[in-house]
Amino acid sequence: MKRLFFILIITGFFIQASGQKYITKNGYIGFFSHTPVEDIKADNNQVASVLDISTGEIVFQVLIKSFRFEKALMEEHFNENYMESEKYPRATFTGKITNLSAVRFSSAGVYEVEVEGDLTIHGATKKVKAKGTIEVAKETIAASSKFSIDPEDYNINIPNVVRNKIAKTIEITVNMKYSTSGNQ
Repeated sequence: MKRLFFILIITGFFIQASGQKYITKNGYIGFFSHTPVEDIKADNNQVASVLDISTGEIVFQVLIKSFRFEKALMEEHFNENYMESEKYPRATFTGKITNLSAVRFSSAGVYEVEVEGDLTIHGATKKVKAKGTIEVAKETIAASSKFSIDPEDYNINIPNVVRNKIAKTIEITVNMKYSTSGNQ
């Protein structure tokens, strides 16, 4: 119920009849941590996002509890001990494609982009820059990127007892498929 409410709010808030905005309600964000001791991977396919092709503005919002892990115990520790998802239920990104003129939204193709904005995780906000691609197709726009973050930058405390199991830098993967209706 909370997810549906959130999707309705974000859709109503950002979508106007201009036709310049593309949305998705089921985008993908995943993360990967590699250490010699253990690999940790989590996936979230319930990411809401809006892309305004006229301004290059892009917004993401993800429910922390929607990340899925291979092991249930990892998911429990992630939500309760590290992310405190009851206290900080969402992560958000609000930013802009800084080289918007490099993308021809009227022509099918793949375009290299740079995005800059504010990433908020665990109550802490940091400026981030990332490179990615925009793929323009007939009725959809796909966006993808890979970048890294340091959990310490977002006040995520990793206890010493498990410190060697979690990488200092976490790789983030973003894959969105937008449409004007959000049904992708």
